[in-house]
Amino acid sequence: MFWGRSGSFAFELFFVLTCAVQSVGMLPVEHLHLEHVLQTVCVLESVISRSFGPEGGQVLFTQDTGQAMLSRSGARILTALHLEHPLARMVVECVLKHSTATGDGSKTFIILMASLLRIIHTTACREPHVSRFYNSKAAAETASARHLADKMLTFASEKLDDLIATAVVPYGCCLSWEDFTAKSQALSNNPCVQNLLTSFFQSRVGPTHCELMSSLTCELLTNWKFKNDSPPSSLHFVRDNLAALHTPVTGFPISFSRLVEGQVIHRDFAAPCQRADLQPVKAVVFTGYLQPKLLRAGEVLELGRGEQGEQRNIVEFSAWAERSLECVLANLQSLGVSLLLTAVKQSAAVLALATQAEMSIVECVSEDELSLFERLSGATPVRDYWVIEPEHVATLTFCKPILLGAHRYVHVGFRDSEEKITVKPCSLVLCGLGEGQTDQFASALKDAMRMLLSTWDPVGFTAATASKRTSLSIKSTSLNTDNQIPNAAPFQQCVLEPGCVIPAGGTFEFLLNNALVQHGSSCSISDDKNIGVPAVSQLLAKALLSVPRQIYYHSPRRLLQTQTRLLSFIKSHSHNFSIAHKQEVLMSGSGLESVSCKSQVLLAALQCVSSLLRVDAILHTHTALHTQPHRGTNISWAGTEDETED
Repeated sequence: MFWGRSGSFAFELFFVLTCAVQSVGMLPVEHLHLEHVLQTVCVLESVISRSFGPEGGQVLFTQDTGQAMLSRSGARILTALHLEHPLARMVVECVLKHSTATGDGSKTFIILMASLLRIIHTTACREPHVSRFYNSKAAAETASARHLADKMLTFASEKLDDLIATAVVPYGCCLSWEDFTAKSQALSNNPCVQNLLTSFFQSRVGPTHCELMSSLTCELLTNWKFKNDSPPSSLHFVRDNLAALHTPVTGFPISFSRLVEGQVIHRDFAAPCQRADLQPVKAVVFTGYLQPKLLRAGEVLELGRGEQGEQRNIVEFSAWAERSLECVLANLQSLGVSLLLTAVKQSAAVLALATQAEMSIVECVSEDELSLFERLSGATPVRDYWVIEPEHVATLTFCKPILLGAHRYVHVGFRDSEEKITVKPCSLVLCGLGEGQTDQFASALKDAMRMLLSTWDPVGFTAATASKRTSLSIKSTSLNTDNQIPNAAPFQQCVLEPGCVIPAGGTFEFLLNNALVQHGSSCSISDDKNIGVPAVSQLLAKALLSVPRQIYYHSPRRLLQTQTRLLSFIKSHSHNFSIAHKQEVLMSGSGLESVSCKSQVLLAALQCVSSLLRVDAILHTHTALHTQPHRGTNISWAGTEDETED
């Protein structure tokens, strides 16, 4: 199936499809209207809303293989759906791209999209239409909806950062890097990161296991705090090496999960570990074969006469190759090497000679694990087995087998290095009752690293944005009147800093809703030229409330109580309370959310709505044209992805 966008690309695609229709005959064309887009997104919302919020449940899926999957993760639920409609696949693809970038917001993305489309649909149907410009009322409504969606996206791109900085950030707090990597014994005195991670894991693995996953993540970050490096570098390291840093173990409850010192290599010893008690242990990493293969594909072995005229045979050649291998192992013995890590499977002769030399061999180690081992040990892998130097030798504190579940792995420890890291490396043993559960825990942990990266290094709030706000500080200070948020802080102090968080439970949406309503009122009074700004601001404010409504779906009374209490708190407190308020936020029992992630999901949802409303029709082609469906999807969203990242 193909779908086009407005503009030159849509014209070129229409021309190509016209030629295709003429060549293969008339094909069924499905014309899209605003109601079709709304219905498609509402179906996805009905699935996602079942697991949204602190009281949301888990969704049970049965796969084609008969296996059952139980999950609360929005990205995993959307991925498991078998979607036939191209619009639904486009929406899911956009959600997954956003989730991959930020690690959070999949369910909020769908809920915001559905709310925005409902408001746009209602507004477009109410607006007066000029019949001479359109062939039908549906076409006029679609055009009006596109125009309104574009105006909302433009408004959010230009004003959203400033509104969040002045109206949301002062009522949150900013985490320091010491908060991210606080010692476990100090977490009780500073539970800010714990609350942030607990709220995140509650939406992924449920309320039963969220606190344990939060504690394990904090301990993991504490142990992988790199010295003299920027804070995001440690988060990037854990995220990129998570496959090598964790070991899934099935058949045990998650309460058995723990951290173990050193690195767990997910292979067993090919040659017996005869000197496991030897300390220190010297190891060498080989990327190729220690004994080259006799013949490769396309090669010919010629056996001629030697210098004395004697006839050479294959047995003598093999003996020479074995003597060469003995020389290599003798060189390793002279360097004190007792452990060989190889990326490929070695020959039987290598294993036999290594056993005689009392060397342990671990074969077929993955590239990720070898890369992690090289970085932690500081050793250089051997590429030419004839040239083995001392810089190729890594010194380990121990090397021993470790039994995790039904599998036995290799467990190695590294010496302390004051130049690189402040504590010893560790690996996470992640337990679960089944493979599906351990996979979900690992996926949630990786998304948590992405969320923390987005929190610590917010997108869109650059130095250029800060300087722009500084130049507009006089104007923004003058707007802090009775029509604005009471007792607002000076503009320069409200720039979004790394690690900015806000209490969970709809606080972000309530604060931004209040700011948008007041911004629309001030624009309608002070600037008569921006006729569309008040309406767009009011509509966007209305759409934001869909998130807290879904959070308090089972208790509408709590929704009103929370909103009223928050607005009363804003009116009765000045920004001089910042230190006391931070302590109140830290010690409160409610969870925390990332301000940067909330901002990004709102912009991404607006971008998706604006692009989705540009789809005019779907052309159902023959099966022969279904060779590259994903390529067409990527083309249709190329501009959207670039704009979202900017």
